Amino acid sequence: MPKQTQPRPVRLVCGLGNPGSEYAQTRHSAGFATVDVLAERWGVRYWKEQQGNLVATYKLRLPDGNTREILLAKPQSYMNTSGGPLSKLMRAEQIQPSEILVVHDEVDLPAGEVRAKWAGGLNAHNGLRSVAAKLGTQDFARVRFGIGRPPGKMSVADWALRQLKGSFADEFAVQANLAADMVEDVLVRGIAACS
Repeated sequence: MPKQTQPRPVRLVCGLGNPGSEYAQTRHSAGFATVDVLAERWGVRYWKEQQGNLVATYKLRLPDGNTREILLAKPQSYMNTSGGPLSKLMRAEQIQPSEILVVHDEVDLPAGEVRAKWAGGLNAHNGLRSVAAKLGTQDFARVRFGIGRPPGKMSVADWALRQLKGSFADEFAVQANLAADMVEDVLVRGIAACS
């Protein structure tokens, strides 16, 4: 059994999602929605293409008065290959897996719930599987954005990729703000304190 890595202060927040306007208002793009909320809160307007990701930078002021540069990233490949662009960005920026926070949708959490977690399983999530495969480890921080299980006999894929409208879209936007709150908490207090 490989020795588990210990978490370090987060330097990169990666939201998982699918690129393109047809996926913007879907549960599967919960990670993108959360990163977009953070960018809006922080007044980040400049995004650049870097190693197949949309990337923005923010200097986070910590309670002790110091600052830490945080990268926001949205891999621009589809969800099941998002580990490729993320791992290239991490190599370019010399960021370790123990310094990233991945925000993703989670069917095993009820809609409306947000939880932080260090390491552990991948819950059959193709985006997490891709990230873990490319990084060679499951030892990284996550913020799990609950989307719940689909009703009736609907497939998980249809549930995750359905366009959200009306009250569903409103609830999703509220939850993206809760997830952004959780990310900010992890950035300041660390994943161990927030899990």
